[in-house]
Amino acid sequence: MRGARATCRASERGAEVDFTLISRHHVGMADWTQLRILSGALTLALMLGGCSTAPSLVRGPDEITGTASLVSQRQAEDVTIAAVGLVGTPYRYGGNTPQSGFDCSGLVDYVYEAAAGIELPRTVSRLQYWGQPISRDDLRSGDLILFGRAGDATHVGIYVGNASFVHAPSTGGTVRLDSLTSKYWAAQRVAFRRP
Repeated sequence: MRGARATCRASERGAEVDFTLISRHHVGMADWTQLRILSGALTLALMLGGCSTAPSLVRGPDEITGTASLVSQRQAEDVTIAAVGLVGTPYRYGGNTPQSGFDCSGLVDYVYEAAAGIELPRTVSRLQYWGQPISRDDLRSGDLILFGRAGDATHVGIYVGNASFVHAPSTGGTVRLDSLTSKYWAAQRVAFRRP
């Protein structure tokens, strides 16, 4: 791809998708099509690799951080891949499907329901109290990132590894991948939660 490169690697903290901008040129529709194809291939690879592994029926504390979670490591990986696969979907206030478009909380709810079978609260104001709070150092793919001002969350995204997250940012835009270290997002108040 001319505009972006995507790779996936598995680690103790789960699958992390590494997106690196190669140039400052606008990423075209063909590039997003290639990214969606790569996302589908990654999903298939993880599904085939998981065929030999029995899923955990008990979801106690995360093995690495000790933070209790409703989401297994495998489900977190599935959430990450599903979120990346929706990059480019149109934004629509109140939207909660790929066909209708997404707002930020609709995207998060849809991805968790589709990839992990977990229904999350539908609004950002309710998501800010859902799950367990975690530190930036304990982030793993699939965790929620909440942004806000004056104590209230106003926006949410899904962490996908490498200081990046997928979110549905605004009217007229599309679901996209952004970096927590970019000038705009680094200046925002941020909280992290693990479903």
